[in-house]
Amino acid sequence: MRMPRRGLVIQARTRWLLVGLALLFSLVLLMYLLECAPQTDGNGSLPGVVGESMGKEYYQALLQEQEEHYQNRATSLKRQIAQLKQELQEMSDKLKSLQEKKSPKVNGMNYQGTKEQTSNDLLEFLHSQIDKAEVSVGAKLPSEYGVIPFESFTSMKVFQLEMGLTRHPEEKPVRKDKRDELMEVIEAGLEVINNPDEEDGQDEDDGVGDRQLYSENDFVEGYYRTERDKGTQYELFYKKMDGMEYRHVTLFRPFGPLMKVKSETVDISRSIINVIVPLAGRTEAFAQFMQNFRDVCIHQDKRVHLTVVYFGQDGLSEVKSILESVARETDFQNYTLVSLNEEFNRGRGLDVGARAWEKGEVLMFFCDVDVYFTAEFLNSCRLNAEPGKKVFYPVVFSLYNPAIVYANQDIPPPVEQQLVHKKDSGFWRDFGFGMTCQYRTDFLTVGGFDLEVKGWGGEDVHLYRKYLHGELMVIRTPVPGLFHLWHEKHCADELTPEQYRMCIQSKAMNEASHSHLGMLVFRDEIEAHLRKQAYRTNSEAAG
Repeated sequence: MRMPRRGLVIQARTRWLLVGLALLFSLVLLMYLLECAPQTDGNGSLPGVVGESMGKEYYQALLQEQEEHYQNRATSLKRQIAQLKQELQEMSDKLKSLQEKKSPKVNGMNYQGTKEQTSNDLLEFLHSQIDKAEVSVGAKLPSEYGVIPFESFTSMKVFQLEMGLTRHPEEKPVRKDKRDELMEVIEAGLEVINNPDEEDGQDEDDGVGDRQLYSENDFVEGYYRTERDKGTQYELFYKKMDGMEYRHVTLFRPFGPLMKVKSETVDISRSIINVIVPLAGRTEAFAQFMQNFRDVCIHQDKRVHLTVVYFGQDGLSEVKSILESVARETDFQNYTLVSLNEEFNRGRGLDVGARAWEKGEVLMFFCDVDVYFTAEFLNSCRLNAEPGKKVFYPVVFSLYNPAIVYANQDIPPPVEQQLVHKKDSGFWRDFGFGMTCQYRTDFLTVGGFDLEVKGWGGEDVHLYRKYLHGELMVIRTPVPGLFHLWHEKHCADELTPEQYRMCIQSKAMNEASHSHLGMLVFRDEIEAHLRKQAYRTNSEAAG
């Protein structure tokens, strides 16, 4: 810590600092007036609305969204103005104390020295909280339940695991303290990016005019989690609309002010993802999967390799035909088909697919044929996996049986219109660990899957536990761009009683929400009530 200088130099610098703060205060006031002025741009869109009619309710919701945005921005600017006023007052107090000839003594000790020592002790404690938390390195954990999962958020919505009976898997932050917290974090990340210091890797010669400044509109997504005895960790990602470089900022609030952990530029423009899909039969589901793959990976992302590991001979020719058709129509050649003439084993298929890659290091996405993903998810995959440091275990949103969810319609809507985060449409599959993004070297280093696991499930949990028992950090968070499509589940008679019970429980959870299952259970009672109501109505009309 630098010792304060004395004399005329300090007084002159302090006066200039007060003048600068006054000018900055005036500038913030001007920004506040400009931000709060009504805008006439009518091209805004309502996030999260897919396939809704452009009626009165839509525009009312749009106006509400815009009003909330401006209110949040106005609140943020008011807070900044209040902070500037406080800083001006503090600087005035410091100027008065510097003009005194001597500092007062407390028990023979200089009071200024005591104050500086207290500040040093506080900073040392706050930094020790960061060192104790799982921010920079992973921690060895006893089981899969020891991980503290992140919750993800955008500038408008939060995607959360813990719902209870009142919260939703996707919702706007209702509580004001949560809204203010997330707005403060986004702004703090912008402050770190737009005003970097020496340790952020920016050249000192780069002036403000040479740097690309970021705004709230450049915020893409963030994750946060709280370790109750240490603090809250925030992982923030920003990106310009026309660029491929992401700015990644890590912040930590050790039950006190936010403290920057790091700020770095993440270039994902050359990051190839090897999507590995084990498969046996289910050619119709594979055709649907390839339609999603064509739209997202071939037309949008263009940095993906597909590896399909097929078990058995029945249906193999159809899978080949589907792949060749897509390759011919899109000029896509970045795929590998591996054929295994043996009984289906998911862990075995993924292991073979990982080892079939012969071009060195690569980021792998272990996927299933029933999974639907977006281009945004692929970028989240790239941002949250790092060789030798991090593996990404996203939580999938699992859709319920559309025949039950949309029972009041003649036919269920197309799959694209079913991809919504609502209580009655699906749930966060926080007990599943099959979808994961990790680098090939990390996968091979931990020994891959336990190929001795037979029957229903289990191989993904064994791999997950290997990472928990090691040094790598496990990033666990729900992501909005990853869905598990419903399909009929069959529980084989060959399963052990324990496996069969787990299979039935999983089948029940995948079928419908609590309320919809309740409607099915009490269907006879509901129909009897409706008949009585109809009879009573008819009797009154006849009388």
